[in-house]
Amino acid sequence: MAEGMMKHFYGQRAYVQSAGVRNDMEVDGFSIAVCQEIGVEISRHRARSFEEMIDWGDDLGQFDLIVALSPASQRMALELTRYHHIEVEYWPILDPTGLGESREARLAAYRQARDQIRGRMIQRFGPPQTDAARDGAEG
Repeated sequence: MAEGMMKHFYGQRAYVQSAGVRNDMEVDGFSIAVCQEIGVEISRHRARSFEEMIDWGDDLGQFDLIVALSPASQRMALELTRYHHIEVEYWPILDPTGLGESREARLAAYRQARDQIRGRMIQRFGPPQTDAARDGAEG
């Protein structure tokens, strides 16, 4: 959700790459649904691990900031970047997986996580860009 929202809200203002501790999960349908509610398309997104990023040629030293959404990803980011000057921020976001017994309860948990991420983004990076600014047009 975070990568999709960052790209949607801030366009090409920053290079964004999502990674996690593991890559064993497809983007889940609840994440896709709650992002679609705010106009963010993530259905083609694929979860990658930090190791995959490195294997595929992403040099972590080229990043200015890593935002960790779980304690495990924060520990991994700090370990992998200990020789680089990269800021690592931890945003304590609710993990909605497995929460709620009904479809509506699960969607509510995912909406809460989505809204927490959006709030932290706005707090950190400012208001989202307008469509014209995001697309590179004058406006």
